[in-house]
Amino acid sequence: MTDPASDSPAPDLSVRVGGLLLKNPVLTASGTFGYGIEFAPFMDLSALGGIVVKGLSLTPSPGNPPPRVVETPCGMLNAIGLENVGVEAFLAEKLPKLAGVGTPVIANIYGKTVEDYSALAERLEGEPGVAALEVNISCPNVKAGGVAFGVDPSAAAQVIAKVRTRTKKPLIAKLSPNVTSIALIARAVEGAGADAVSLINTITGMAVDLATRRPVLANVTGGLSGPAIKPVGLRMVWEAARAVKIPVIGIGGIVTARDALEYLLVGAAAVQVGTANFVDPAAAFKVLTGIEGFCRENNIRAIRDFIGSLEV
Repeated sequence: MTDPASDSPAPDLSVRVGGLLLKNPVLTASGTFGYGIEFAPFMDLSALGGIVVKGLSLTPSPGNPPPRVVETPCGMLNAIGLENVGVEAFLAEKLPKLAGVGTPVIANIYGKTVEDYSALAERLEGEPGVAALEVNISCPNVKAGGVAFGVDPSAAAQVIAKVRTRTKKPLIAKLSPNVTSIALIARAVEGAGADAVSLINTITGMAVDLATRRPVLANVTGGLSGPAIKPVGLRMVWEAARAVKIPVIGIGGIVTARDALEYLLVGAAAVQVGTANFVDPAAAFKVLTGIEGFCRENNIRAIRDFIGSLEV
């Protein structure tokens, strides 16, 4: 028997995030999809709405010592420490291989000082292969004793404002969930010039070994991600979407199309698939297929009509 939904017109899945027009709302989350090129031999990257590459620093970083990943109930803890090749190696060795990939490539940047962020934005500004910048403000501000930029509205705004002066590319502020009020932080970065916000980053957690009576991670604590954090992510995306006028990108525990659709329902303009990529490299593509199927089955002609339609 033929499925009537399969004969219906293809839904319009395009969304606008800041200055970016995405063919669909499914992106990959930074740190979970490498630099994108690792997946190219196996997946049609052009199907995705966008690729957010592994976080970049001014100079190469080895990250934290192992062990730095541990599985937890319904998720994982990681203390990778933002290991990366550095912006120069990325531009010379990685970005050229993404040319013609057919979907926007978004560079995630991080630093330990405002000047680091500023220099990275300035270096990437002239690169046409970089469609937008995602600014990870969950990093420790060494000039403030190691307190993360993203937990203080003033510090968060300072970073975004400085980066804004160095780039005309769409600017996405990636927010930390380890705050009292996500709405306050979201409004601060909006006021400083962010074109969109993405949230949530990982939640600080830890795991211990009863046999050795020691932490499992060499770094002691790490970032919790995966299905366990989805309820927190949904709540914070809902709060942020109500607090700002700029688009919100939902992140946190998205494994299935249903998960992604829940984020879109509460107000996310797009989503990022993260930890699920470690379990299934095709996760983001399956999420996309499921979203299209949902729209067909429910006669949703444009995903924009569904976004933010939660009734409270």
